[in-house]
Amino acid sequence: MTATDIAERPIRSGPNPLHGMLLAGAFPLFLGAALSDYAYSTTFNIQWTHFSSWLIAGGLVFSGLALICALIGIFRPAGSRGLSIFYFVLLLVTWILGFINALIHARDAWAAMPTGFTLSIVVAVLAFAAIWIGFTSRKTGGQS
Repeated sequence: MTATDIAERPIRSGPNPLHGMLLAGAFPLFLGAALSDYAYSTTFNIQWTHFSSWLIAGGLVFSGLALICALIGIFRPAGSRGLSIFYFVLLLVTWILGFINALIHARDAWAAMPTGFTLSIVVAVLAFAAIWIGFTSRKTGGQS
C-alpha cells in the first residue's frame, strides 16, 4: 500500500457501523410500539399496552445511544455541520417524545389511549426520518 492509496481513500457514505446499527434498531421498536398500540385500540387486551411499553423502552435505549453517536458526529471534521446539527436535533426530539410516550404508557391502559397511540405514530415517523437523513445525506472518511 502506497502513500497515495491512503491519501485517496474513498468517501464512505453514512454513519459508522455502530451508529448505523443503533439508528436502524430504534425504528422497528418504535414501529412495533405503534402497531401494538393499534392492536390494543382494536382488542382492548391490556397486554398490548405492556408490550408497547417495553418496545418504547427498547427504542429509547437504541435512540439514546444513537443520539450520543450523533453528538460526537457534530464535532467530526467531515461532512456538513448544519446537516449534522439538524440530524442531532431530530434524534433529540424523537428521544424526548419517546420518553414522554413512555411516561404516558406507564399510566393505566385506559388512560394511555388515544394519546399514547398518537405519540407512538409520531415517534415512529420521526425515527424513520432520522434514519433517512442519517443514512442518505451524511458522508464520513476521506476528502469531501
